[in-house]
Amino acid sequence: MRVKAFKAWRPAEGKAESVASVPYDVVDTKGAAALAEGNPESFLHVVRAEIDLPEGTDPYSDAVYAQAKANIERFKNDGILIREEEPAFYLYSQQMGDHLQYGIVATCHFEDYEEGKIKIHEKTRRVKEEDRIKYVDTQNANTGPVFLAYRDSEKINALVEETKSTDPLYKFTAEDGVKHTVWKMGHVSELEAAFGEIPATYVADGHHRSASAAKVGAMRRDANPNHTGDEPYNYFLAVMFPESELKILAYNRVILALPGTEEEFFQALEEQFTIEKNGKAVPAKSGEICMYMNGEWSTLTPIYMPTATDPVAALDVSILQNDVLAPILNIEDPRESNDIDFIGGIKGTEELEKWVDDGRAVMAFSMYPTSMEQLFAVADAGMLMPPKSTWFEPKLRSGLLVNTLD
Repeated sequence: MRVKAFKAWRPAEGKAESVASVPYDVVDTKGAAALAEGNPESFLHVVRAEIDLPEGTDPYSDAVYAQAKANIERFKNDGILIREEEPAFYLYSQQMGDHLQYGIVATCHFEDYEEGKIKIHEKTRRVKEEDRIKYVDTQNANTGPVFLAYRDSEKINALVEETKSTDPLYKFTAEDGVKHTVWKMGHVSELEAAFGEIPATYVADGHHRSASAAKVGAMRRDANPNHTGDEPYNYFLAVMFPESELKILAYNRVILALPGTEEEFFQALEEQFTIEKNGKAVPAKSGEICMYMNGEWSTLTPIYMPTATDPVAALDVSILQNDVLAPILNIEDPRESNDIDFIGGIKGTEELEKWVDDGRAVMAFSMYPTSMEQLFAVADAGMLMPPKSTWFEPKLRSGLLVNTLD
């Protein structure tokens, strides 16, 4: 892996908490406007710049990209963001309840993505990828990092432990209760060499950001007759976490409509699953799916388990898709269907019950979380998971460290 230190733009002293924002893709325009209200230093003015334009502005319009560019320039000119004089790596920790994880902030070479050394496990949607390409190209910057995972390294762990004992640049608790801490790291050459020994990293979250970063890098490479591969545009912003510290939550499903009658649904379901009405809302292990319908929870256990040699078919989300959603509920492509929605496990099963009890959905499925081992197995096989197979928490904040492409 080619990993480099970078000259970050970062919040000036005392401004990290007011600047740092949720990522662009976990909040809509209305929610972003509410979060940024009364705070002109919120990075949502950069990653959700439509909040500074007339209501109803198309978030994919040229005006939004131009406003984002103007806003980040304002942050720089007003001293809200300052630039490091020398390239550096950073250590970024997040604590959510008892869960604590440490990631290294660096830049990764886009050609490693092209060559499959930065591995993916999900498809991207063209409209979202094109949005991020235009956004990054217009800003000339990566304003939000890609969330990468790597297999644990003793050398990297030792450098992380050394950094923990130093004074942090930033330490604050966000409005959702997650504690964020950032340190500047030493040992630049040692870190670059240690990551150079790692054969691959894995996109945990940020498939559109990584795909678009690679496209922007390729565009600039092709436009530069003197391209060397060392130019800043070759590298995109990432936070890399060791697999042992990462926590994947369930990504649950709600079904908004039945194609037929309830009787027909249960007849078809009983051909594929044993159904136990036991009131259990959370699966105890992989291979179980909990279903909420008509005010009660049932556990579904497949009668025919897929072969373990197929890492995608063995996923619980694949079992649900292949044995329930497609053949029984006529949801062939969950990305395009209007009959399904997805709810991150961070919201708990109470949210599933609420959707059904309020009449917004006819049933809900509570899933067992995909494991890191399963994610690695799928990515190593060059295969793709069904959409919405993983939900990582806590989410990375935007605006703490920005990488420019010049």
